[in-house]
Amino acid sequence: MLSKVSSLQDILEHIHDGQTIMFGDWHGQFAADEIIDGMLEKGVKDIKAIAVSAGYPGQGVGKLIVAHRVSSIITTHIGLNPEALKQMLAGELAVEFVPQGTWAERVRCGGAGLGGVLTPTGVGTSVEEGKQKLVIDGKEYLLELPLHADVALVKATKADTAGNLYFRMNSRATNSTIAYAADF
Repeated sequence: MLSKVSSLQDILEHIHDGQTIMFGDWHGQFAADEIIDGMLEKGVKDIKAIAVSAGYPGQGVGKLIVAHRVSSIITTHIGLNPEALKQMLAGELAVEFVPQGTWAERVRCGGAGLGGVLTPTGVGTSVEEGKQKLVIDGKEYLLELPLHADVALVKATKADTAGNLYFRMNSRATNSTIAYAADF
């Protein structure tokens, strides 16, 4: 069997300017920091990020935001990263806020090849702006489209040469889901 193990250099060859990249970190914790640091050294920019949060300024995707390498982010919140808020208000960072459960389902749909998910979350709020609304049995739902990326940065507790990943405690949080929803 061909080993699924790659060097940092091999991984960085798959990461380029302008890509959509999913980050499996949980507010900066459980981040693939070695790869993120490699991206900073390589000078990767104009990243379209998909992450559960904008992280802390010195952790995970937060490092890339502070370095002005992220042009947009689809996330559940940016409250832990004051730099993300500053860039958003200055028009330097486009932010799409998504309720956390909806975010997870959109990622799951992206990995499963589904056309989207119907949810009542956000109906009657600014979340519904620009989205298709459907009524089923008298109840309103929003059609939330799947999230898919060019690359997913997953950090596991342990991995084997066959590509199986093992997670300990909270490290599974979003990492196991995003692994399915990216090309690499």
